[in-house]
Amino acid sequence: MSSPDRLPAPSFLKAVFDALGAGIYVTDAEGRVTAANPWAQRILGRSEDETRGHDLHDLLHRDADGRPVPREECRVLEVLADGRPAEGSNDYYLRADGTVTPIIWAATALMQDDRVAGAVIVFHDFTLHRETAERTAAHLAALEELTGRMSTVAGISTVLVSTLDIPEMLRRLVRLLVPELADWAAADLIQPEGTQEVQRLAVHSWHDHEAAQSLEGPLPPLPTRSAGVLSRVLRHAENVLLDAADLAGQPDSPFAQAHRELFDHLGGHSAVVVPLYTRRKVYGALTVARTAGSPAYTEADVLVLADIGRRAGLVMDNALLFYQQRHVAETMQRQLLTPLPQINRLRMAARYRPAQSAAEIGGDWYDSFLLADGVTTMVIGDVAGHDLQAAAHMAEVRNMLRALAWDRQEPPSLIMRRLDEAMTHTSDAPMATAILARIEGPPGGPWRMHWVNAGHPPPLLVTDDGHARFLEEGHGPLLGMTSALHLGLNWPDARVELPPRSTLLLYTDGLVESRSRPIDTGLALLRRHASALARREVEDFCDELLSRIDPSGDDVALLALRLPSAGEGAEDEEPQPPHPAHSPAADDRAAPGSRVEYTPVRNADDEVRREP
Repeated sequence: MSSPDRLPAPSFLKAVFDALGAGIYVTDAEGRVTAANPWAQRILGRSEDETRGHDLHDLLHRDADGRPVPREECRVLEVLADGRPAEGSNDYYLRADGTVTPIIWAATALMQDDRVAGAVIVFHDFTLHRETAERTAAHLAALEELTGRMSTVAGISTVLVSTLDIPEMLRRLVRLLVPELADWAAADLIQPEGTQEVQRLAVHSWHDHEAAQSLEGPLPPLPTRSAGVLSRVLRHAENVLLDAADLAGQPDSPFAQAHRELFDHLGGHSAVVVPLYTRRKVYGALTVARTAGSPAYTEADVLVLADIGRRAGLVMDNALLFYQQRHVAETMQRQLLTPLPQINRLRMAARYRPAQSAAEIGGDWYDSFLLADGVTTMVIGDVAGHDLQAAAHMAEVRNMLRALAWDRQEPPSLIMRRLDEAMTHTSDAPMATAILARIEGPPGGPWRMHWVNAGHPPPLLVTDDGHARFLEEGHGPLLGMTSALHLGLNWPDARVELPPRSTLLLYTDGLVESRSRPIDTGLALLRRHASALARREVEDFCDELLSRIDPSGDDVALLALRLPSAGEGAEDEEPQPPHPAHSPAADDRAAPGSRVEYTPVRNADDEVRREP
């Protein structure tokens, strides 16, 4: 048995050299192969005789494409030069069959008498590891690409749902697609059903913005039969991938020629055309293209763009549904709102702004009508709720108030009490607020208002010189409470003189209250703007007031009255034609009795006698 400090026998070292599960090359100081083990022969398919005596670098060292590597870039030769060990995993050795094998290697200098006498290179076939790494890298790249596309689609989806304006939505869409998914993009929209008209609403180019915009506008009629790409997409909801050969084809109709003009002006060697659609309808088409220098589209790109087209179609479908609901709601609202009476000398205007919702209908209302005694009434009210049911209750309460005011020549406070009882016992309408006012006075003035307030924001009186004040008097409980709960509460009457050329404004709380602003702040804002607008014509007064305050959220109703100058309309003056009163009510409706004029003889507190 040998002592511990003795080297193993040469035969043992030879056995280790031959059996080691890695390739081994031994070189001399000049880099020529002096020995090779069987694993080296097995990895590279070269016998020891085929390698011994050859320069290791010149014989075996190659790049990934099999080309020789310059000697100054060979790190094994550096080991021979400086004696420091080295290792690497990005090199390739040339096999006997002419192919290259990726290797992972380590090289150590053989020292003799303090000089480099050669080197030992131990290496493994790195093919499996490299393939695994490449597959992993490919999977990671694919995942990153997929994540990027999903992020793009998610971003596009967010922008698409940010507006219900279809043309604006399509303009935003084409701008988002360029340059992320295309060098230029165009969106075409089929016009309303029953026509063959198609409108090119948006074109956007990364390279030529002006040329892109010049291509927007109406297209020739959509042909009944055509092999053109755009026709097929619009009629059959196909997804079409076009290469250079497809784009070189000749158009078979003016409609196809209009689509071809996109490529003539903006270029393109690869394109995709996808429908903007839902299962029940095609709304339009999206064309995207890549020009020279950009890669051609793949089937994966088609799937992404088709998904964007479906998302855009759903947004368009929802937008059209919204517009249809809004049209129905607006039509219903205009039928529910009241036409204003045309009253000699008195100027009256009304406005209604719906809530910011699809239904666009609620419980706010205004009203004005002539009573049997010739007095003009003004009403503003708000029934709880913001839906079709609230609108139905509003119409119910409004009509009950009209009937009670006409049938009973009583002070406003008594009419309000009867309305509260009627709501409790004959209606399922919830609580409501309202103001009922009588505008009393002989022709030529002076005028005064006799009113009652059931829990509603106070009227605003603005004089001709801009002084504005809220009329806080006459305030009582909400409607639908006192009779139902047997509270025994009453509504006090109130009166105020209305100066010549002053403006009386009734309004609902949507004008002065919102989530971002308390009602006190809204009231102060209303008074300030109304004061500044005191001398505007009453129509302009209402429009400018809404524009300056810009209420949001709740629906808003306004009813404004402008008093004539002192003495205007007196009995000794010639009669004037009634002044047309603008209101949001349907155009084909007229206020009942609006052209009948009565001369009031007594106020509502007294026995009433009327003279036509």
